[in-house]
Parts: sequence; structure tokens; C-alpha cells
Amino acid sequence: MKVLIVKTSSMGDVIHTFPAVEDAIRNSPGISFDWCVEEPFAGIVALHPAIGTVHKVAIRRWRKRLFDGRTWHEMTGLRRALRASRYDLVIDAQGLLKSALVAIQAGAPVAGFDRTSAREPSATLFYQRKYAVPRDLHAIERTRRLFGLAVGYQPDLSALESGIVPPAGDLSGIEGRAAFLLHGTSRADKKWPVEDWIETARQLADRQFTPLVTWSNEAEKSVAEAVAGAVPGTVLIPKSPLADVAAILGRSALVIGADTGLTHLASAFGLPTVAIFLATEPGLTGPRGAFASTLLAPAGGKITPTEVVTEVERLLERSTSRQAKR
Repeated sequence: MKVLIVKTSSMGDVIHTFPAVEDAIRNSPGISFDWCVEEPFAGIVALHPAIGTVHKVAIRRWRKRLFDGRTWHEMTGLRRALRASRYDLVIDAQGLLKSALVAIQAGAPVAGFDRTSAREPSATLFYQRKYAVPRDLHAIERTRRLFGLAVGYQPDLSALESGIVPPAGDLSGIEGRAAFLLHGTSRADKKWPVEDWIETARQLADRQFTPLVTWSNEAEKSVAEAVAGAVPGTVLIPKSPLADVAAILGRSALVIGADTGLTHLASAFGLPTVAIFLATEPGLTGPRGAFASTLLAPAGGKITPTEVVTEVERLLERSTSRQAKR
């Protein structure tokens, strides 16, 4: 069976879909997958060895340039490529009107959540196969259940594997046990204060870790430079392509991150990962993994660097214990 996955964004949502791919591969011999995703996340999708062709969409850009000839040329090219691939099934794992409109371009039966389960019920008007999946489950479990219903198997929810491996990359200049500090995030209310990142880096350095920081915009650059300037031995990674950052991230000893896509990637790599949630509820979308932990700030309260480092030590002890038993 040749299946197209439609999960266009965001990075965390894309990463949450990988365990469903792993389930399907184990339970359905001969199944193959292609994926349709927003262009910035194509490299993330390519981390899974079972994904064949990655079809790129640019819905955000297309909306802004709807009357541009190049936009229509790209959309027509996508439709042509999807039709030429002759899929047996399309799974819209996003449940949005925009993802449903992409899914039907393939000209194959589309499976997705039913009206009570989809994030946007109008999307279900374009599905030929609709499945009820409770909305109060974590996004990873919802997607795993959807794939099982669409393809015809019962996923083993007692296990969780993403199947992705870090890309190769140049790690020169980074010595010792690397602790990647992912301070950058999209919303101001999700950002942990810079002084807390500095104190966390200092405590990690005292424990013989090498703190790593990077940035993707000018605001993040100022924070990264402040941490690197305050804590000797911190490695400041310049603004880099996502694949390069993922390569370094995947070979780190531990990761501490705000509510951001790279934090989800770290947990999917199976790394000891502490996620700091200040303004959002992680219950249904937070990082999951054998060594992932989420700290949620209490109402009107805060999360301290000491709490974070204590949680890091707990995860590292668990990781070491599990490795010793193997």
C-alpha cells in the first residue's frame, strides 16, 4: 500500500506523527509512505528513513501571493506530482480545512478524523473515510490511533518509538558532554528570563557540561550572546540551517528547552530532555519520550534554574540506569 501523509506544520506536530509511521511499518508489511509538508520542515520529515518522497507546500507564502503567477505554477506542480504518484490512500493527520484541500489534490481516497474528532469539522467534508478518535488524548496517541484505524491494525500504545536518527554534521569545536539550551520560542510569554538561562548554564558548567546556545533571529541572538558571555566554556553556535542544528542537538548529552519545536525533536531523538512550559498547557501536546520531562510553571509562579537542573539530574540517572541494564 502506498500512502501519502498530509501533516504540513508545525514542527512539533510533524514530530508527533513519527510514532504512527513506526506503528504502521511494524504492523503492515509492504506499506510505504510519502509526506506533504510545509517547506521549512521538509528536512525534519526526511529524518525518518521510511519516508520516500517529501512533497513541499508553501501555504503560508501562497496565501500572501495568491495572485502571483509563480504561486499558481507551484500549486499546479504539486497537484501534478501528487496525481502522478498514484497513492492508494491519503491520511490527513492534521484535520484542518487547509490540509484537507491539500489531501484531495492526490486524487486518492482520503482518511481522517471524523467531525467530532477533527480540529476543524469542515475538513471532514473532503474525507471518504472518517474515524472517531477522542480529542482528550495526547496528539501522538490520537495520530497513532488514526493510522491504525485507517490502515487496519491495533497500535501498541505501551511503547513509543519515533524511528528518526540525527543527521550527520560537523561537531568540531564542541568538547565534553554537551547540554543544548533551547531558549528561543515564538511567543514572548513562553520565554524564560535570560538570567535564568545564564544561571542554568552556570550550574551545568559546574557539573562538567558544555552549554550550547544558538539563535535564529536578533532577539534570540542577544540572549545567546548574554549566556555565552556570562558563562565561560559556553559554545555559541551561529545561526545555522535546521539540519545542522539538528545534527548537533541529536548528539548532545541533554537538552533543556522552552516550548519550541526543537525541544520536541530532542525528545524524539530519545535524549534526556527537560521542557519548560510557562504559558501553555503541555498535557495534550507536550514532548513525550522515555527521558522527556515537562516542568509547568504554577499560576502566578515561576520555574527556577535549580528545579530545572535537579530534573536534569533525575533524567540522567534514569538514562544511565536503563543503559546499565542492557
